[in-house]
Amino acid sequence: MIEGIIIRGYSGFYYVQTNDSIYECSLRGRYRLKKQDFLPGDRVMILPRQGEGKGVIEELLPRKVELLRPAIANVNQAILVIPLNNKQPDLMLLDRLLIMTTNAGIRPIICFNKVDLADENVAADLKQLYQKIGYQTILTSAKKEIGIQELKNELYGNISVFAGPSGVGKSSLLNAVEPGLELQTGEVSRKSQRGRHTTRYTSLLALKEGGFVADSPGFSCLHLPEMKREELASYFPEFSLQQQCKFTTCLHHTEPECAVKQALEEGKIDPRRYEHYLDFLVEVIAKERSY
Repeated sequence: MIEGIIIRGYSGFYYVQTNDSIYECSLRGRYRLKKQDFLPGDRVMILPRQGEGKGVIEELLPRKVELLRPAIANVNQAILVIPLNNKQPDLMLLDRLLIMTTNAGIRPIICFNKVDLADENVAADLKQLYQKIGYQTILTSAKKEIGIQELKNELYGNISVFAGPSGVGKSSLLNAVEPGLELQTGEVSRKSQRGRHTTRYTSLLALKEGGFVADSPGFSCLHLPEMKREELASYFPEFSLQQQCKFTTCLHHTEPECAVKQALEEGKIDPRRYEHYLDFLVEVIAKERSY
């Protein structure tokens, strides 16, 4: 048997890349009976059949990571693409994605895209904000080839997923990183400022210099993972001062002698991030009450 990685699935067939070939594989009967899910990124053992490029998946190896939206396994980093081609980039979505990827055990890399259409001061401010917190942040433009080499350096040798709303330039960035992919791109609606889905299903794309990237359908609505209200602050690295709060269960909202609120007043915490924290806190508490 040969070990490989599923790069895409379509109509009951799975395409598995090994060291030197891609096999079109069907499932062993026991997997069909169990209705086992197989995702791009899954490591599998296959048995090649007689005839070129055919095989059967015999074994699914243990998954390290699994995402549901987009559906993909074993990625180790997520490129969070947020466009800067309008006056108000969706930082609420970005902060939500940061929580989701961190909770899944995936390293997030922030990619502020289309910087050629943005105010330079806005782009610089956002990069400084998130880098200061501790997130790797890249400013990119596929059209002007800004930040493309820096993005390439982060992708090679890793299994990465691109995440973000539709039509923000994910496919264009991948085309710039790896010329020849020729991924379909789409325009953003002038009226809604939302993109059309140009990727219909998730697939892994092999990079010539090593590593894989996922070309996946865009999305813009995510639910926070289940957690206790006291756990939310741990997803905000700049809230590390919470150990100095008067109460160990401080939610950094209405409690007195809160070190986080003091840091906010002193300008050490960005008010946009704090406002998003409060919005997320309401969501987490509402979920707790629905259990």
